[in-house]
Amino acid sequence: MKLHPVLEAVTRRIRERSAPSRSAYLARIDEAAGRERGADRMGCANVAHAFAGIPPNDKFRVVAERAPNIAIVNSYNDMLSAHAPFAGFPQVIKDEARKQGATAQVAAGVPAMCDGVTQGTAGMELSLFSRDVIAMATAVGLSHDVFDAALMLGICDKIVPGLLIGALHFGHLPTVFVPGGPMPSGLSNSDKAKVREQAAQGLVGRKELLEAEEKAYHTQGTCTFYGTANSNQMLMEAMGLHVPGSAFVQPQQALREELTREAVRTALGILKAQRFTPIGRLVDERCIVNAMAALLATGGSTNHLIHWVAVARAAGIAIDWNDFDELSSVVPLLARVYPNGLADVNQFQAAGGPGFVIRELLDAGLMHADVLTVREGGLREYTREPALAAEGQRLVWRDIGASRETSVVRPAQQPFSPTGGLRLLTGNLGRSVIKVSAVPDDRHVIEAPARIFDSQEALQAAFKAGELDRDVVCVVRWQGPQANGMPELHKLTPPLAVLQGKGYRVALVTDGRMSGASGKVPAAIHVSPEAAVGGPLALLRDGDLVRLDAPAGRLEALVDAAEWSRREPARITREQADANTHGVGRELFAGFRRNATLAEEGACTWL
Repeated sequence: MKLHPVLEAVTRRIRERSAPSRSAYLARIDEAAGRERGADRMGCANVAHAFAGIPPNDKFRVVAERAPNIAIVNSYNDMLSAHAPFAGFPQVIKDEARKQGATAQVAAGVPAMCDGVTQGTAGMELSLFSRDVIAMATAVGLSHDVFDAALMLGICDKIVPGLLIGALHFGHLPTVFVPGGPMPSGLSNSDKAKVREQAAQGLVGRKELLEAEEKAYHTQGTCTFYGTANSNQMLMEAMGLHVPGSAFVQPQQALREELTREAVRTALGILKAQRFTPIGRLVDERCIVNAMAALLATGGSTNHLIHWVAVARAAGIAIDWNDFDELSSVVPLLARVYPNGLADVNQFQAAGGPGFVIRELLDAGLMHADVLTVREGGLREYTREPALAAEGQRLVWRDIGASRETSVVRPAQQPFSPTGGLRLLTGNLGRSVIKVSAVPDDRHVIEAPARIFDSQEALQAAFKAGELDRDVVCVVRWQGPQANGMPELHKLTPPLAVLQGKGYRVALVTDGRMSGASGKVPAAIHVSPEAAVGGPLALLRDGDLVRLDAPAGRLEALVDAAEWSRREPARITREQADANTHGVGRELFAGFRRNATLAEEGACTWL
């Protein structure tokens, strides 16, 4: 299938823009790949330290027999339901490596925080920066430099981007990402949202709200809505970094273990292949564009407009929000998964899942087919789904066929929407993004007076006091990377949804984040430059008329230009600044806040 001209043009622009940095990056990884293997290159004391803790047979194999040694980077903890299954993965991986004549070592355990636990608390101000901590921890583990390949065990919000950034800084290693899968469906996401809105209005109490939440989040596996965690898994499939079709197989299924074993065989297969594919070669501009297309086609998390900018940077590739916006104008919406629909990820998987979406995009010329993946068969392998053969634990892959539920996934010729539902907004309030795929059509344009808030707690207090029962654009500033680490403001969704449900025309404008669960309320997020560095949100005053126009791609304060130019930016108060810098370890992240780049630049702290 011939590439769509817009996809081709965006890819060409990225390639040309990135040529110097990409060339330098590839030269570095080629130099690293050309060295002798670690156990042969290092001094005897170094080698003895590296393998002192492994069983004698493994030690003999990796040192004397020069067997391949696989690094395991594990984000296991049992605070995250999605990551709890990883407790047993290293032993499965080591067992399979031995069967294949190789060895494996846990090179690093990286931190992994749960945004669901920290949402609306001070801990959420560490969330975005945890991505870079994870990348650094990955690098620390791999810096022992005795590995021939790597397996990355991760699923959730900041964890997969962090692992990927870290892995790309060791781009000479063949690397496979290993997911754990979603939890079985519990209370539906829409029913959960209704209870949250009732709680915001005081119609139900804590007991009823907790009961609903526990029915929704009830066992091991990822949360079942299509937020950042599950968007990560879709993107890993589209980039060819998983064993094909492994994203949404539940951890309780027998197929899950066999897919994990196949990840070991896949990594070792790259080492043996004539077409050697280290991750730094695999993740090129075409691969990044494929990930962007998959995100747009599924209505995925807005967090990836930050994370994938940082991921691309780690591979020497420069992308920006204009690239996302241009792709969104031609990539159709092929999936309706909550919050963009009623289905959860298990229903998405049952309807055809990532394989269906990837096939439809490839056939429509909206993904690059000629890319490297961790499999020899290329990206077409990712249009099939895995199963266990009847005779035992052997894996087979089958064609997905037509959509099994057209209310969940549709072919590219009959999409839910002809565009990806993501828009770049520009104007005198800066640059921001809005995800309109879940927003009712009659709410794509909002014009109302602004109410300025310096914290999400202040907005919630105003809502409870009845001060927002009107048409209003709620502006929450001092929420960017340099102000307080750019927390998600997902706790604001229920009160704003209540106001919208009453018939008021409301919107949110913020330099913070709203994640993959921004829902049905129009939200201009990631406003850049942020208020803390003198961005235009600091010029807004209560009562200013603000117009959010998604179809036109505009976000503007309807203020006389002369008056606007005379205004002095508001400053964050000492009290507010102090509140963002102390408690739950925030003191340790002062350097991160100080050095973070703008949201559109990936909010990177390592440049």
